Amino acid sequence: DENDMNNEHIHIGSKIKVENIKMGKEFEYKIVGSSESNPREGKISDESPIGLGLLGKKVGDVVESDAPAGVIALKVLEISK
Repeated sequence: DENDMNNEHIHIGSKIKVENIKMGKEFEYKIVGSSESNPREGKISDESPIGLGLLGKKVGDVVESDAPAGVIALKVLEISK
């Protein structure tokens, strides 16, 4: 149940704000199951390299993930429901 989940760590259903460290830009995503994934809408799969890397992380953590354009470093800025 989404109401029972906290915002301390990233999990499926979390809405997050991250900063791409190299670009200095902020992005907002929602972590969803693979069947709901739609990157254009900001919904990334928990099974994608970025989504998998973000699961379990908390505000302030930096995650390096493989992406089609190479390795990207994302800093977690906010976690919400």
